[in-house]
Amino acid sequence: MLPWIHLDHATIPGDVGELRLKRRGSEFSIMLGSTELMNSRLSGSEEALAALSCERIAGRKNPSMLVGGLGMGFTLRAALGALPQDAHVVVAELVPAVVEWGRGPLAGLHKGTLDDRRVDIHLGDVGELIRSKKAAYDAILLDVDNGPDGLTRASNDSLYSHDGLLAAKAALRPNGVLAVWSSAPDRAFTRRLREVGFATDEVNVRASSRNSGARHVLWMATKR
Repeated sequence: MLPWIHLDHATIPGDVGELRLKRRGSEFSIMLGSTELMNSRLSGSEEALAALSCERIAGRKNPSMLVGGLGMGFTLRAALGALPQDAHVVVAELVPAVVEWGRGPLAGLHKGTLDDRRVDIHLGDVGELIRSKKAAYDAILLDVDNGPDGLTRASNDSLYSHDGLLAAKAALRPNGVLAVWSSAPDRAFTRRLREVGFATDEVNVRASSRNSGARHVLWMATKR
């Protein structure tokens, strides 16, 4: 078996933690300590996050989407494949090196999406961006951390609190969609979504686009 090769590392702003980018042959991995956050072989649930969101806002003129977390670019790539040419997509990424990796060693995964004219990159905290906007987005997609149960950054938990969900609701246009990725179910989070007034569906999807691997959870929450 081929060995893993360390390509780069990056500090997570504001927290004690370091992301590490590794490669084994054509396979890439982003690690936090001994925990694998992303693997290039497992893109199915990230692609489903985009596909289901785009289905729910289909037909809207000049749709606007916010993607929280660039990762390996699977969500962005799937969204651009489904959105019309008049769409606008903002990608909020906290760690600048992740964007640099997307233009460097991971460019083959991104397939030019970072240079798509519909895309703007926001280097900073997605929560701060959400709180600064009112009725700005048709869809907000959060693939941040490990889901509502934060792993990489304790401050990410505020995204999924009652206040964070109310801010997301305010940032959405009427009938806008908040889509959230998670590695595991979270009944308390489902309850919070409904308590702040979202009509909520919980969808189980496979990690791999080949309908195999671990099961992940997507919440598709619509602003009433």
